[in-house]
Amino acid sequence: MSVNGIGGGAMSVDRIMAMRQQILEKNQALSRANQEVAAPAAAPTAAPPAISSFSDTLEGALGQVNRAQHQASNLSAAYERGETIDIAKVMLARQQASVGFEATLQVRNKLLSAYKDIMSMPV
Repeated sequence: MSVNGIGGGAMSVDRIMAMRQQILEKNQALSRANQEVAAPAAAPTAAPPAISSFSDTLEGALGQVNRAQHQASNLSAAYERGETIDIAKVMLARQQASVGFEATLQVRNKLLSAYKDIMSMPV
């Protein structure tokens, strides 16, 4: 199985997955470096992290998905108006919003399934 059209030649799925893994590793390294740079600046004013409840975590995740969708919508609208915005940035924002929404749907489906399982248990 191969993917054509990338770089004019054929790439195997294994090669694509290896490239994906390299990208993910570099992304994690950049995230760690970014956190290390941001941590000393935020340390004096940051409060100790509070233990959040499941509902707080879920609400925060939904808020992030909502913000990603709004950002993608705003970037798309700006691009359509002819503002100088990189198309790659627009497409990445749209893809991020899409992936976030799909993940939210999967979490919802798992929660509903768990709820139905619990409700069908004999008391």
